[in-house]
Amino acid sequence: MPFDARALTALDFPRVRDALAERSATSLGAERARALTPTDDAGRIALELDEVEDALFGVSLSLGGIQDIRDLHARAQEGRVLAGQELLNAAYSLDGAMTVKRAIHANSRGPLRDVADGLGDHSELVRRVLQSLDREGSVRDDASPRLRDLRKRIEPLRGRIREKLAATLEKWSDVLQEHIVTIRRDRYVLPVLASRVGTVQGIIVDASATGQTYFVEPAAVTQLNNELTRLILDEEAEVRRILTELSGLFAADADVPTTLVTVGELDLIAAKARLARDWRLNRPESAPDGAYDLREARHPLIENPVPNDIALGDTKLLLITGPNMGGKTATLKTLGLAVLMHQCGLYVAAASARLPVVRDVLVDIGDEQSIEASLSTFASHLKHLRYVLRHAAPDTLVLVDELGSGTDPDEGAALSQSIIETLLAQDARGIITSHLSPLKLFALETPGLKNASMGFEVDTLSPTYRLQVGQPGRSYALAIAGRMGLPADVLGRAQTLLGPEAGLMERMLEGLERERAELQAQLETATAARREAEAELGRVRHERETLEDRRGEMLAEAAQKAETLYADAVERVRTLRARAQEDSARPRVMQELRELRAAAQKARPAPRVREERGDPIRVGNRVTVPAYNAEGQVLEIRGDDLVVQLGVMKVGVKRRDVRLKQEPKPQPGQPGGQARKPRSGFTGVTTSTFQNELQLRGLGVEEAVEELRTAVLEAHALKESPLRVVHGKGQGVLRRLLREYLKTDKKVESFHDAEANQGGHGVTIVNIKR
Repeated sequence: MPFDARALTALDFPRVRDALAERSATSLGAERARALTPTDDAGRIALELDEVEDALFGVSLSLGGIQDIRDLHARAQEGRVLAGQELLNAAYSLDGAMTVKRAIHANSRGPLRDVADGLGDHSELVRRVLQSLDREGSVRDDASPRLRDLRKRIEPLRGRIREKLAATLEKWSDVLQEHIVTIRRDRYVLPVLASRVGTVQGIIVDASATGQTYFVEPAAVTQLNNELTRLILDEEAEVRRILTELSGLFAADADVPTTLVTVGELDLIAAKARLARDWRLNRPESAPDGAYDLREARHPLIENPVPNDIALGDTKLLLITGPNMGGKTATLKTLGLAVLMHQCGLYVAAASARLPVVRDVLVDIGDEQSIEASLSTFASHLKHLRYVLRHAAPDTLVLVDELGSGTDPDEGAALSQSIIETLLAQDARGIITSHLSPLKLFALETPGLKNASMGFEVDTLSPTYRLQVGQPGRSYALAIAGRMGLPADVLGRAQTLLGPEAGLMERMLEGLERERAELQAQLETATAARREAEAELGRVRHERETLEDRRGEMLAEAAQKAETLYADAVERVRTLRARAQEDSARPRVMQELRELRAAAQKARPAPRVREERGDPIRVGNRVTVPAYNAEGQVLEIRGDDLVVQLGVMKVGVKRRDVRLKQEPKPQPGQPGGQARKPRSGFTGVTTSTFQNELQLRGLGVEEAVEELRTAVLEAHALKESPLRVVHGKGQGVLRRLLREYLKTDKKVESFHDAEANQGGHGVTIVNIKR
């Protein structure tokens, strides 16, 4: 059913229509805007919102210059001949509509393409009109061959007549009022003195207003004037024929009405988009669950409005109380206008909004007392409330302003409570405003009904217009009266008459407001602290990102440098290997290889290891195991578990159950003074001896294979065998890959696992060919 027209007026919706009409580019769009009404068709609402979005972000609709030519089309269909300017206006309007259609199909990918399909093709009519008429609406000479021929004959004939009359001016100079050739009644004549007209041979065509001059057509040009008149009449007939033909072509264009309707629809869509930009509106979302959720909603017709959050769902009815002029009615109208605008396919005045589609908006707003109808204010309210109660349902929005006003407060409160109970029973949603204190207590105890109030500063007697949900409002009547200068004894007497119980509610609300203010201050402090923390976190993150970027640059530089050093070392090793093929140079080459290896070991950065609590135990360290009263060598480390070789026995112990045996550091030059090498490479290598144990534990596969290949080369060159390769057990990957390499090295005679008490599978014994 259509929305109640009185509700639209009460919620100021006609002002929204006027705003749309002002933003329309054509009278067709303005007419559609002023006739706009809400609909309860959810599909149509969604489509209209999509159209507005397309106009905002897809294609700019330019409809200026298109006129309402419905009356011209109707007259043409009645058989009337339109003037040239009227036909020209129709052609320009239809051409503008076709231009809009082309622009939409070129730039839009949304629903406006479907709307633009209603714009017809009038290219033939537009072409014929523009070919036949000039910019002033006159018929062109080349509109038809006959018209062109007639006009070619008329102008020379006019010249001949003017020349012949000019030649007689001297002859008739004594009888002429003025020495000129003029035109009267489409005939060329001479102005003759009235007193001398009898002396002139010719036809009197006209006379001056004073009667002092007669306009006489000399007999010498009568025949020529007759010919000119005949040609002019033929010209007029041909022009009328052309206009008649064009009018008939315009009347026969059946797409004109559809085009004009579509132009009005597009203009309305464009006006909706302009209104959304001008009023900073946002697209609402549909809420099929029947809940209302508006964030930072504001009244679009109020200058500098205060935004508020409005929510209805589990809370079916919101009871707003508080002093007058606090913004209760504006808040109520804000919700009502948002619903109406949404269901007209308009964006709404809120940061975000979820709105259901309602069947009607039921309102009781304002004072409509009528002396003629014998209706008081209270009776007028009852009349509207009766309509509200009759139609209230889950799919309607109820907005009641000043419920229970206009009668005895006690009876008004009782009647109001009964009305609210009925609305709750009918599962209605909406907002109710009131001043009645009993309703505040009723709202505290009633599910589905929640108290709310509008903020008010007592010190300044000024409203804040902030909606405070969950807290009933105070009337501030005595406070306002005191600020307005009423005598103190009057206020004291009023307080006495109220009694302690009457003031209990006000004192309770005052305490609640004070606590709310304190909590709000704490919330603002916490919010400020959170923002500072977020800002500090952002700064730290930025610094970390900067450091990460710098770290990446440094790593890239180091990698490039390492690549260069590695390439140089490889080239040097290749040169030494080539020289090692010569027996005479072999000792010197091996010496250079040892020096190169030592230099590489010194240049290699120490690997980063996880710091362990207690002694820094590593593979190969000598440790004491108190539980066995023995000492041995660490073979493997598995987290906190160690494998220790105690004589012929390998045992597993915890790291905390062993003690690192501190070996005295030998002085340089003393026996045993060789320094321990890092765990990769040879251990105990001097310039004159060869250490046959190679530690590869912890190295990568490629590095370990390279170390093994170099060690085999050295052992073969020095004729040292066997070579003991310590790679550990682990998962067996390194052991398998190293042995695959040994199979391919021609300098290796054979290889096998070490004895069980010498490392077992963690050590490979390599026999070098001699």
